[in-house]
Amino acid sequence: MLDRIHLIDTHFQAVPEAIAVFCIPHAQGALLIETGPGTVTETVTQRLKAIGLAPSDVTDVLVTHIHLDHAGAAGWWAKQGATVHVHEVGAPHLADPSKLLKSATRIYGDDMDRLWGEMRPVPEAQLNALADGDTVTVSDVTLEALDTPGHAYHHHAYLFDSIAFTGDVAGVRLPGSMHMSPPLAPPEIDLDAWRTSIERLRARELTHIAPTHFGLFTDAEDHLDRLADRLDAVEAFTEELMTSHPTDDEIETAVTDWLRSEAEADGVEGPLWTRYETANPSWMAAMGLKRFWQKHRANA
Repeated sequence: MLDRIHLIDTHFQAVPEAIAVFCIPHAQGALLIETGPGTVTETVTQRLKAIGLAPSDVTDVLVTHIHLDHAGAAGWWAKQGATVHVHEVGAPHLADPSKLLKSATRIYGDDMDRLWGEMRPVPEAQLNALADGDTVTVSDVTLEALDTPGHAYHHHAYLFDSIAFTGDVAGVRLPGSMHMSPPLAPPEIDLDAWRTSIERLRARELTHIAPTHFGLFTDAEDHLDRLADRLDAVEAFTEELMTSHPTDDEIETAVTDWLRSEAEADGVEGPLWTRYETANPSWMAAMGLKRFWQKHRANA
């Protein structure tokens, strides 16, 4: 199985190992897991060319969820002829991404085009909405969709035998580092659901974890253990912070400083820190954790 998987580095914003696209060739062409944003289609196309594939050879695209760094180019690939497979809750937002783009614009403002480029709608005829446990079979490749909320409620991991393509639910971990960084961007962080998703992944007795940020790791059980520990640490920190009733500025400062100190304790600094920040900006975690606290803990 492993020798069939091509890991494509999209070089998002000219930074290596920040956003991955995974390619699995098959008898009729190839399928992709994730697309990256619209700004990386040229890079992905060139990487495919290097292994003998043209954009028209991509028959199917599976996205773990609809955030722009994972599915922003889905419509572009549909225009090349691919069928796009996505969580049933996220499917309407790929058919009509206007609400998704409006929400993202509130966060990124004038940086939208620079970061994400164009997001085209996916024609409904090329859109396949997946429920938990559904499978996608293309030629001799079968992937199972596993409902895994926590980072987002419209999130699937895709299982290819004992390999899990985990999007954001298995955290952010970059090659050459053991540091685990949970992506905590708003608006749907739910640490309780996330822990349940980790247990669902554990139950599948995985050998490999393939997070979109970034790579293909061989220590699946240990990876999930460390992620669970990180979520516990995040919750303990959030409780201590939010019970002091901080201002928004104080929240952003405290969260970003804490995440930086946690990364430094794991040896993450210099260019490696830049790569982590590109893949998973710490300033976004402040908004995500504030919303999580208000929605799930403040009135509990």
